Amino acid sequence: MTSSVCVEPRPVLLDAALPDDATEIAVQPQQILSAELVSKPFIEFIPRDFARQHLILAQGQIENDSGKAILLLAVGDDTNAAAIFNVGVRLGLPVQSFVADAEAIARLIDVAYGQSHEGRAQIGETSEKETLLGSDQIDELLVQADRDLLSTQGKGPIIKLIDALLFEALGRSASDVHVQPLADRTLVRYRIDGVLYTARQLPKSLTSSVISRIKVMGRMDIAERRIPQDGRASVNIGDRSIDLRISTLPTSYGERAVIRLLDNANHLCDFNQLGMPREVADPYLERATRANGMILLTGPTGSGKTTTLYSTLRRVGSDALNIMTIEDPIEYELGTVGLTISQSQVNPKKGVSFATGLRHILRQDPDVVMVGEIRDAETGRIAIQSSLTGHLVLSTLHTNDAASAITRLIDLEVEPYLVSASLSAVLAQRLIRVFHRDCGGQGCGGCYQTGFRGRTGLFELLPVEEPIRELISLCAPLSEIRQAARSCGMKTLKEDGQRLIEAGLTSAIEVHRVVQGAI
Repeated sequence: MTSSVCVEPRPVLLDAALPDDATEIAVQPQQILSAELVSKPFIEFIPRDFARQHLILAQGQIENDSGKAILLLAVGDDTNAAAIFNVGVRLGLPVQSFVADAEAIARLIDVAYGQSHEGRAQIGETSEKETLLGSDQIDELLVQADRDLLSTQGKGPIIKLIDALLFEALGRSASDVHVQPLADRTLVRYRIDGVLYTARQLPKSLTSSVISRIKVMGRMDIAERRIPQDGRASVNIGDRSIDLRISTLPTSYGERAVIRLLDNANHLCDFNQLGMPREVADPYLERATRANGMILLTGPTGSGKTTTLYSTLRRVGSDALNIMTIEDPIEYELGTVGLTISQSQVNPKKGVSFATGLRHILRQDPDVVMVGEIRDAETGRIAIQSSLTGHLVLSTLHTNDAASAITRLIDLEVEPYLVSASLSAVLAQRLIRVFHRDCGGQGCGGCYQTGFRGRTGLFELLPVEEPIRELISLCAPLSEIRQAARSCGMKTLKEDGQRLIEAGLTSAIEVHRVVQGAI
């Protein structure tokens, strides 16, 4: 275990050994780490690779008895004492260290350097005057380069540029990175909390090399520029593995690319983190713990349906249950959170669709089955029949509200009596931005001057009780089903949004933006 040291600096290099006269003092108690306490000199003079390797990060200053400033350093359990001393040398200050959680330090280093001038300068240094890399050179560099985004040693300028953009996007919790060429420049845009922001403007001369690098990462054909392509990649940022879904599309100004960032650490959340109110969560979980029946989640793309499904499986999962999924694609590996779940993926080239995959799953003696999406009548029928034969089935549909899921199933030519008998509950949801706590919603650099940072869920639960089942069997109009659901106590998405407005978490304008189109 590393002892805390407090020494006066000497003119030595970062790689130098600890002097013999370095004194040791007692280890400081654990402290809460903060990115705001990381000083600019630390970011400027201490290489990111060094900080990551030694797990060492500045956390403000204190004064000794004579009033002299001492640099506080958060260090890991195994951090070398020489590294601690040499940070003080580089910064020209005596240092005092305290041991903190290694993973917490690593994550904070990621955040601090992602928000630093170093990240911005690295991007800005790539200019039209640089010698652009050809496709062959990029391919060679890709093989040689370290896949860790925090390591830039030995990488070419375009590789460094893409790494820096991805690192910045992850630091801002972006879900997507758009590289969009225009007539005279190329925009780099991040989707943060469901809204696109222009983060960078690259010179037009870089567009081809940037797109080529992205395509190489996704193992796509860089010579083919006339047709859309899809690819996948995986990168490491510290101890976190980030999956990338890459799509390219030819446009009038050249190929554009969109990179979906899938971060297990941020999306495999606990059920309690969804923001579901108690009056929705209790009846929903009661149905999710039943031995059979079908639960549907509805909402547009990007409304958080998959996150809710995964969180539900985390809540209901146990070693006593055989839980299996068929997805397109597998977005997050549930095994990383300790669940004994078997996940399989749709593969049209090999004849594996949702319907065929579900048929094979049912031969594997499952207790709980998750179907990524019901897209056709065959999948709908098999899912419903599965729920009637002793399986709990969870799936999604694209509808505006909960009641519309019922009529959508009937439109898919699933018999009304089967829908009535099998459907247990329908949960409609949206993701809505909440006020940025640090600026009180007034707008600051940390929230792109929007006043919002982070999102929570809006929920509309339709429990399928006997009055609803009778209406389904009679093929009643959607308006009657909605009215009956309201009579049974269902609160709409708009009403749930009002709950957040009254709690001071969001605005009426934001609620209207998110739920427009819903009843």
